[in-house]
Amino acid sequence: MKVGKVIGSVVATTIDESLQGVRLLLVQPLTDDLSPKGAPLVACDCVQAGPGDRVLFESGREAAVALANWFNPSDATVMAIIDSLDGES
Repeated sequence: MKVGKVIGSVVATTIDESLQGVRLLLVQPLTDDLSPKGAPLVACDCVQAGPGDRVLFESGREAAVALANWFNPSDATVMAIIDSLDGES
């Protein structure tokens, strides 16, 4: 899993049937020291995360498995909201 920060939400007027009812979030991946890493990505949300939340997300094939309908085109899914990180200052 990877660490990221929710920086927004995505609204789509047309969506694949397998993703109906799934919230889409804009997530900024973070490095080990919690600084931005690369470009933001769109991730499905299965934990009701919101803007500003630090989250754990998975990408690739594993992202689709986290959703109720395993046969979906998800390439990233938020799987947990981080409460705290050990060693964080």
